[in-house]
Amino acid sequence: MVKDRRDFLGKGSKAVAASVLASQLPFFIKSSSPKLSNEIIGHGDFTYKVQMDWGNLDPTQTPVKDCHEMVQDASGRIILLTNEVKNNIIIYDKSGKLLKTWGHDYPGAHGLTISDEGGEEFLFITDLATHKVYKTTLDGNLVMQLDYPVESNLYLEENQYFPTETAIAPNGDIYVTDGYGLQYVFIYDATGHLKDVFGGLGSAVNQFAARWTAHGICIDHRKDAHDPTLLIADRNGNRFKRFTMGGKYMSEIAIPGAYVSRPVIHKNHLYTAVLNSEHPWSVSDSGFVSIIDENDQVVSNPAANAPIYEDGKLNRLHQTTKVFRHPHDVCIDDDENIYVAQWNSGKTYPIKLIRV
Repeated sequence: MVKDRRDFLGKGSKAVAASVLASQLPFFIKSSSPKLSNEIIGHGDFTYKVQMDWGNLDPTQTPVKDCHEMVQDASGRIILLTNEVKNNIIIYDKSGKLLKTWGHDYPGAHGLTISDEGGEEFLFITDLATHKVYKTTLDGNLVMQLDYPVESNLYLEENQYFPTETAIAPNGDIYVTDGYGLQYVFIYDATGHLKDVFGGLGSAVNQFAARWTAHGICIDHRKDAHDPTLLIADRNGNRFKRFTMGGKYMSEIAIPGAYVSRPVIHKNHLYTAVLNSEHPWSVSDSGFVSIIDENDQVVSNPAANAPIYEDGKLNRLHQTTKVFRHPHDVCIDDDENIYVAQWNSGKTYPIKLIRV
């Protein structure tokens, strides 16, 4: 079994990467048990009722492979990204009703970010198989395409670059993480012109270790709306790292036992899907959700043990309830419910956690 997707992708050719990312061994895991529906999970003020069948659709008509990420648009629709090229984008209402599908050109669809530009919303899709970032309208019309950053002179070939996530700054700058490649973070202006780059493997003490993984990124406005910061998920490091918008290291949030995914900010809290670091790529159920407050303290872990701090350090986290199978992303709606997308889960549809 492949233990580390980044290592595997880094060694493979474009053809191999596209093939594997498009198939992802769907026979590994059976669908989640319906017996877990209505179970209450979480801690403190953040408890949720599990709705296992929320996003289930007819797989012969609207199939999925890996459900990588989800966002909510201004009208309240839930938008799912999957690497199934029959329908890369699946749009639901909050009840789980199918509204629309589109997209056939993203075999390695991985990252999904929504951006409001003067009242018009756009999607940014990162694709591991094509090594590109795409900006589209909500209806799927292509607006801009960012190819691999040859102008940076950091890559010998396209197959070293595997963009995993984007974040869009208030001024329109586009941040792209190469989370399964050489671990750089690229900063483009709104037109797609490369402005700067930081990160990379082993580039500086306290910033990037040899095994650092820049898997996901978001912009954090909670402390000061006029002076935001970057949060980057160092998946292999079991932590989030905070940087200035220019890429200067500031601090980190250690979450022992957790291979964290994209950081998602909703109101005053940070949410993330998590893989158990003991066996993140195993065939057994693996993963949970973590919720972190504005003081960088974990306050709830739906499907895992309660957060306990001793001498200011968080005790190791581990899954306690087998609700999730390789959760990859969370989306929090305007009713405080959480939608969880999963990869390598046997082609399962998203799970909904209803806030109690």
